[in-house]
Amino acid sequence: MARTRLTPEREGELYAAVLDLLREVGYDALTMDAVAARTRSSKATLYRQWGSKPALVVTALRHNKPVSLAEIDTGSLRGDFHAVLQRTDDCQMEKDSALMRGLSHAVHESPELHQALRELLIEPEMTGLDELLRRAVDRGELRPDNPALKYIPHMMIGAIAARQLVEDRAVDQAFLIDYVDSVVLPALGV
Repeated sequence: MARTRLTPEREGELYAAVLDLLREVGYDALTMDAVAARTRSSKATLYRQWGSKPALVVTALRHNKPVSLAEIDTGSLRGDFHAVLQRTDDCQMEKDSALMRGLSHAVHESPELHQALRELLIEPEMTGLDELLRRAVDRGELRPDNPALKYIPHMMIGAIAARQLVEDRAVDQAFLIDYVDSVVLPALGV
């Protein structure tokens, strides 16, 4: 991202507008013209600041998740997972799930979006999760050779995606906390 001259407040407003538009029209129909109109800015400014639609969308998604997983440290793995899940209320969780479902199709159609998602959202989250799990290993809660460690992201993403498919219900805190307690932690031997 280029050096910004936007105030943090203005940047936050712009990212919120991008996410609102994304929810309203989906990724494919989202245009920089629409973002410019919604945010009362020029398309040239948007391209100068973010370079592309995928970069702007993913940066808006990242801005929506201000707490890094690596920053959460309650002193126990169970506490860390619960704190991660409790940082977002059910309403926001449902909105985020809807956004990610909408983007899941677009990722297959746009290599640029896929790359931006990996670099700006997925890799930082994976690094944070690795740090969270490493601390649990360092505290002696987990064995470093536990074969389930490498599947934690798959388990969590799978739970989020499968809830809607299997039960036709939005994911919420209660479901994810129960899932962590019933599936993830036992798989890790906790």
